[in-house]
Amino acid sequence: MSNTAANSPLGKTSSYVTQYAPEQLFPIPRQEKRDELGITGTLPFFGVDIWNAYELSWLNLRGKPQVAMACFTIPADSPNIIESKSFKLYLNAFNQTRLANHEALLALLREDLSAAAGAPVHVSLIAPEQFGQQRFGEFEGVLLDRLDIEVDHYAPQPEVLKNTPEADTVEETLVSHLLKSNCLVTGQPDWASVQIRYAGPQIDQESLLRYLIGFREHNEFHEQCVERIFVDILRHCRPQQLAVYARYTRRGGLDINPYRANFSGPWPGNLRHARQ
Repeated sequence: MSNTAANSPLGKTSSYVTQYAPEQLFPIPRQEKRDELGITGTLPFFGVDIWNAYELSWLNLRGKPQVAMACFTIPADSPNIIESKSFKLYLNAFNQTRLANHEALLALLREDLSAAAGAPVHVSLIAPEQFGQQRFGEFEGVLLDRLDIEVDHYAPQPEVLKNTPEADTVEETLVSHLLKSNCLVTGQPDWASVQIRYAGPQIDQESLLRYLIGFREHNEFHEQCVERIFVDILRHCRPQQLAVYARYTRRGGLDINPYRANFSGPWPGNLRHARQ
């Protein structure tokens, strides 16, 4: 069985295993979707996929339940993404698994997720005594959503992207909370805020907002949507520097936050947004 989205656990009845089961993880090669975008050879970006897990539990050696939140950072140049339902099934399989301590859990998470992704995955745990230290924050930048535009097309149209007539060279950070796409397999809605930082010819903001809204009926995984946005802006607006960061609302106790950039700048923070 090939590891395609159609063969993943998505949209299928699944048994919830409650004992450690790394075989639940379902990696999907990134390259097939990148081929659609014309990405071959050296990637035009670097970045990460930041996953946050809010439903993580296991048993200590005396059988007492333990809980934590977790953050997983998967490099964008890893060969595979990890399908999100399989990720949830894998984490739930720890529910009745006895482990000596947090370090034992971390070791398993790092080993299994790195093997699935095909590259080292960074894992950190947030213990209950740290829950109160967690902060919220929103993207900073010029809000595109203020623009009163007319929209009648809800599939990505990269050809609508354009620069302003003057195309002065600028450095800007633009933000929208109107990004919505749908799961590649089930069609269920995925909601996100997106931040676009760039330096180069000024992008026409109305065209960018219209383009982002165009994902509203588009079926693709989170990571693939962000890479599509990055590539389309790079090709049609020709910025010298570009960074695209989307924070998606959680589903099944997980949120996914892909970041792609072609220049060295501030590394993306992991502040949870109000909708997450």
